[in-house]
Amino acid sequence: MRLYFAIIIIALNSALGFGQAAEFSIDKSVHKFPSTEQGVVLSHTFTVTNTGNAPLIISNYKVACTCTKVVLPEHPIQPGDTAGLQVTFDTSDKYYFQDRTIYLFTNEREKPEKIRIKVQVIEPKVANS
Repeated sequence: MRLYFAIIIIALNSALGFGQAAEFSIDKSVHKFPSTEQGVVLSHTFTVTNTGNAPLIISNYKVACTCTKVVLPEHPIQPGDTAGLQVTFDTSDKYYFQDRTIYLFTNEREKPEKIRIKVQVIEPKVANS
């Protein structure tokens, strides 16, 4: 009988541990910049909230172009806390409409989270000589 109760206690204790998880929540997953002249470096800070009950770790990111960079939080985001993800986009050598997807790798789940930035890049105005 003691063994039976010990097994139940261990099982319940394990279930409580598995119930804790971080949850990634973002204020707005897409940011559209106003039309911008080519050559400008744009910056936007996304606000991430951990709505779960375990620390959220954003460990890495992936982008298709080196023109896009992300500054990740240095520490885990505690339950209920927020942190900023600063994204910069260098419009040098870019033309027309630009749409960049950033994949964020977290401890929340296996699939990465996605955020996007969009901008219409216009040619610089040339001064008449």
